[in-house]
Amino acid sequence: MTKTWMITGVSGGLGREIARAALERGDVVVGTVRRPEAVAAFEALAPGRAHGVVMDVTDTAAIATAVAKAERATGTIDVLVNNAGYGLVGAVEEASLDEVRAQFEVNVFGPLAVLKAVLPAMRARRAGRIINITSVSGLAVWAGTGVYCASKWALEGLTQTLAQEVAELGILVVNVAPGGLRTDFATGSKVIVADKLSDYDGLARDAERIMADHAGQEPGDPAKAARAILTIADVEAPPMHLLLGEDALKYAGYAAQGLAADIEAWKALSLSIGFND
Repeated sequence: MTKTWMITGVSGGLGREIARAALERGDVVVGTVRRPEAVAAFEALAPGRAHGVVMDVTDTAAIATAVAKAERATGTIDVLVNNAGYGLVGAVEEASLDEVRAQFEVNVFGPLAVLKAVLPAMRARRAGRIINITSVSGLAVWAGTGVYCASKWALEGLTQTLAQEVAELGILVVNVAPGGLRTDFATGSKVIVADKLSDYDGLARDAERIMADHAGQEPGDPAKAARAILTIADVEAPPMHLLLGEDALKYAGYAAQGLAADIEAWKALSLSIGFND
């Protein structure tokens, strides 16, 4: 059955690949771009089924306008993909509060504003699916990307809770956590902190060095990731989390093992704080 998608950030990267895959199978896609000149290029992918709208996820008024336009053009939004985002690179202490706020505006408040704009129509229909592109960094931290990790952890917690709240309304929520994908994330979608401290030139600088050295060599194929996301959009009972890539599985596994080990090792102390009634 043909689906109607709304995907944020379709100018390139994973968002573009998800849109392309959906259009290739005959679906309708409303894709958001930040520059007016990108609209025509997107709509040329599938004239009549690809609808480009100019929208910045930090502009609440623009979000409301874009969602209303999408619903008028297509009738319904069956699947929302919150894809737009970027990464702030630098040690936690190095990041200015303005840089931290900007990261959260795009990676947390932006997706929240978009899903709040889409939910009323989904609730009215008692149907819909929300797919949030988080990151394995929302499950496993990486020194030198702490603020980015924090934004993805926040999105994870927010939407895991949302999933519980909307399940009885017929709406499904999935968090997709990719590892390294061969997109422009390590180049054009990366911001490095403006002020660095020499004390953090060791481990905390590895993230910046690795991104620079391995840009264009990431292990994940964004076209294959897009097809995996289409699979999740179709299945009747999707998972709460979908990890994408061998590296995502590895690092999330390490994090889960570390948490389990701490729970087991300190169980007695954890239990020691109860009242002796």
